[in-house]
Amino acid sequence: MAFVLKSTPNTNAAPQWAVFFAAYPLHVRDINGAMNSAPTRHALRGSLDALPLFIPALPFAFVFGVVVAEAGIPEWLGWSSSPIIFGGAIQVTLFTLIGEGASVAAAVSAALIVGARHMFYSVTLAPRFQHQPGWFRWVGAYVLIDQVFVLSQIKRIDDPVAFRRYFLSAGFTFWTLWMISTALGVVLGPAIPTEWGVEFAAPVLFVSLMMAASERQDKLAAAAMAMGVTYLLGVIAQSRGNLDRGDR
Repeated sequence: MAFVLKSTPNTNAAPQWAVFFAAYPLHVRDINGAMNSAPTRHALRGSLDALPLFIPALPFAFVFGVVVAEAGIPEWLGWSSSPIIFGGAIQVTLFTLIGEGASVAAAVSAALIVGARHMFYSVTLAPRFQHQPGWFRWVGAYVLIDQVFVLSQIKRIDDPVAFRRYFLSAGFTFWTLWMISTALGVVLGPAIPTEWGVEFAAPVLFVSLMMAASERQDKLAAAAMAMGVTYLLGVIAQSRGNLDRGDR
């Protein structure tokens, strides 16, 4: 008689999902506390999170196009500032002053003052950048714009690899969209009617960033009210300017 020995299943063995997660030790917790095992998911998350925040920046790209046209700068030269500077407020400030006849030194100085807020961003992110490779500190600083900074504060990702992928993915998503939109802006921006009031895209953009960073409903309500008041004041100022020009 043959005896067949059957092994008794080990009830203490780890389940398959635990073995799977153990193979990916770089898991992190996102803002909702959900467990993500692969940092590559954060790259996709970074791009998806960037898309809503770019919508308020789209009119700003056409504002940039209007400024370039009014400054009398060739379209290709104006657009080339996008990959070099990659900062909408700095670009608009620079070309606005040049168009008004300011010296290049004065325009650059004013643009640097506008971009001084990035020093605050750098100080805030320094503890999270110190665990990153040297190349990321250069590339990360290049794509560090207002929206990317806001996302880096909302998404508290502790793992260095996951944070790096999320940060770069969000940053280069904004970069790609900004290159495309500013190209359209310098071509189509001058054709936009002044009645549309696109020059108020800048305050709307910054208020939208404040809303994105707000976690409480009262802050959201205050931010929404601030955005509405900002736009109304802008419309009133524009109407007053049109009346003044009509009286002359």
